[in-house]
Amino acid sequence: MKPSPALRRAAAAIRLLVLDVDGVLTDGRLWFGPRGEALKVFHVRDGHGIKSVMARGIDVAIISGRRSPAVVRRARELGIRHLRQGAGDKLATLDALCAKLGISRAECACIGDDSPDAPVLSVVGLSFAVADAHPDALAAAQRATRLPGGLGAVREVCDLLCAAQRP
Repeated sequence: MKPSPALRRAAAAIRLLVLDVDGVLTDGRLWFGPRGEALKVFHVRDGHGIKSVMARGIDVAIISGRRSPAVVRRARELGIRHLRQGAGDKLATLDALCAKLGISRAECACIGDDSPDAPVLSVVGLSFAVADAHPDALAAAQRATRLPGGLGAVREVCDLLCAAQRP
């Protein structure tokens, strides 16, 4: 994605990248075994992108409506310190996190895929819906990724943010 000057300026102001899990970091499918959720599949390139933005000083947060031990493990592997699972009100969760970090909504970028993400997508400084997102998320987001959730969409946004952070 070749960013316009306006998109580059918006991306350069970002201090926090907020990610949903199911449908963003994963392809949205839930795998259940006889004892409950069996696994989630994460794309390694998305993980590399997350580490790259963190290396450039952008914090990363996960805000998910669901709870999953796999997400705890993946967040720990990537060094994501801001993990909020079971978030019934994602906007209130975002506001609490912004207050804790001393940043504004305008300094946040968010990637979402469905209706529960729409309130956050509509208020942050830079918002993306993954290519295969629900129409509610696509309508609320400023942009859509080329790639679907779980298949490199997060890396696409991370690359944009990293390019904008360069001098």
